[in-house]
Amino acid sequence: MAKLKKSVRAKASASAQHADLQAKAEQMSRSIVESAQQIWMAGVGAFTRAQGEGSKLFEALVKEGMTIEQTTRKLATGKVDAVRDAVEDRVGVVRERAVDTWDRLETVFETRVQRALNRLGVPSREDLTELTARVNELNGELRKISKSAPAKKPAAKPAARKAPARKPAAKKAATKAKSTRKPALPKAPKPVAPQA
Repeated sequence: MAKLKKSVRAKASASAQHADLQAKAEQMSRSIVESAQQIWMAGVGAFTRAQGEGSKLFEALVKEGMTIEQTTRKLATGKVDAVRDAVEDRVGVVRERAVDTWDRLETVFETRVQRALNRLGVPSREDLTELTARVNELNGELRKISKSAPAKKPAAKPAARKAPARKPAAKKAATKAKSTRKPALPKAPKPVAPQA
């Protein structure tokens, strides 16, 4: 019986513990549900507040972005102008150098061509100008002389000589052979190699 009492007491204390545990579990479950509800409500409240204040925040961010963009454009425009000026200056310097170099090259080329022409005996522009002036001067003197000198009668032509008797057949053949041949051209002068 003592065993029975002990088992009854153990069962009673076990059921009391079980009831205690069950009460604690229910209490914990309620507190979890309440916490979940509070979190949900906080989220809904944050959403509502963000919705209301979000448009204000958005507008403030847009204004700030616009001011930053304007400042950046002013800086960029200034930099672009400075870069453009620097590039134009450098292009001008390079253009001047190229023109100077081209002028020097042209002068060197003209000098070398003139030297080569002088070696070959081709008269220069100055030589031709001098010769033209001299020819004009001589023509003027000839005109003066021809105007001042009395007109002379042309001299009488000397009497024509009689041709010696020819051998008809042999000379005709030789004449035909000469007339069918083309006249020889004068030989061209040999080119002279330029001296270095």
